Amino acid sequence: MSVILLANFIWEVLQLPLYTIWESGSRREIAFAVLHCTAGDLLIAALTLGFAHLALGSNWPSGHFWRVAAGATGLGVAYTAFSEWLNTSVERNWAYSDVMPIVPLAGVEIGLSPLLQWAIIPPLGFVFVRWQQTMAQSRDLT
Repeated sequence: MSVILLANFIWEVLQLPLYTIWESGSRREIAFAVLHCTAGDLLIAALTLGFAHLALGSNWPSGHFWRVAAGATGLGVAYTAFSEWLNTSVERNWAYSDVMPIVPLAGVEIGLSPLLQWAIIPPLGFVFVRWQQTMAQSRDLT
């Protein structure tokens, strides 16, 4: 989870100009937003992994590794699409700046950056975990 935490923190910082808070928020508001969103990302990652593990692979990570990885990633992207819609269109907790690429999804406009965040970071985390497993197994064989 440390890789997921660090990668999401970096992503949150880098995507700040794609949200209006970058122009309108104080340094304190921006710092709080980054920390709040990163903590939320970690919670989403843990919950989607837990749900995928329960539904798709009870002996994960030794078995059904990629099935659980795909399920957790899909759940993360789906939740992100819902959350972005809820927070930008319904509750208006945040807004996209003019430079945020928008994806029309089921009649709703969703920012591309958060969708990519959840399509890229979890798979990279799973690749890292798999690499660690492989390295540990090769050490055990020697």
